[in-house]
Amino acid sequence: MTFRQKHLLGIEPLHPTEITTILDLADGYADRPTDTRHRDVLAGMTQINMFFENSTRTQASFELAGKRLGADVMNMAMQASSIKKGETLIDTALTLNAMHPDLLVVRHPHSGAVDLLSQKVNGAVLNAGDGRHEHPTQALLDALTIRRAKGRLHRLSVAICGDIAHSRVARSNIMLLGKMENRVRLIGPPTLMPAGISEFGVEVFNDMEEGLKDVDVVMMLRLQKERMDGGFIPSEREYFHRYGLNAEKLKHAKADAIVMHPGPMNRGVEIDGTIADDINRSVIQTQVEMGVAVRMAAMDLLAQNLRAARKSSVIA
Repeated sequence: MTFRQKHLLGIEPLHPTEITTILDLADGYADRPTDTRHRDVLAGMTQINMFFENSTRTQASFELAGKRLGADVMNMAMQASSIKKGETLIDTALTLNAMHPDLLVVRHPHSGAVDLLSQKVNGAVLNAGDGRHEHPTQALLDALTIRRAKGRLHRLSVAICGDIAHSRVARSNIMLLGKMENRVRLIGPPTLMPAGISEFGVEVFNDMEEGLKDVDVVMMLRLQKERMDGGFIPSEREYFHRYGLNAEKLKHAKADAIVMHPGPMNRGVEIDGTIADDINRSVIQTQVEMGVAVRMAAMDLLAQNLRAARKSSVIA
């Protein structure tokens, strides 16, 4: 296996072989999620979860992944931390260093904050989402879900639909799918498309039915209302009419196309409830399941590199 990263800050630095390495290892964890032999992987290591933004599924997924691998897991309540009292991010990093964490999982509302932390701490840092920048483990779990459903992760046609402009999930998925030789289509209103999107090597559609024509994968995105400053859509009702996924629009995709959503879902806004719950088309619950496996694999690989680096440092 090939994985040489010290941290997992984004998809952008990863080589396709490193992506495959993570997915191959995650496949094994997905097939045997509660195997007691996993508990030796991170035994004696400390994992600290720092979520400066509220999260349910991502934080729970990382916590469960760490515990299944045998790590000592600590969740820091950042909403009530010294950050609220004026402490800088660098001071927080120095405080963390004194605790000697091995794995630091960070979600932060500002792009680049996780990268800054990675420069100041001695352990391995995993980006659990930073601003509008990236959410690498979400893209990796989406990739694993696609690969298991379709039998491959290359030369597929994937439509990412909705609020592209405010979505770190979209950004990470665009990069990962592009690295693995897939055709990526972005669908949404012009007001929710980021500037310079044509430079990403994707096709852009403002018409939902046209964009979904003959695609293998339909990936819906949540409206990121907490990151919107102003009116980006006329109304939720109008948005659903034009860009919400329902059975009629889904007919334009391939008959065996799968439906994805990173969650949390706004039913009746970006996706119809009957589509979200369709066991023949929807893989949304599988995405949640694959999230634990992918995070186990990522922490396993980073821990291996961390141990090797520390051993090399001692010998030197």
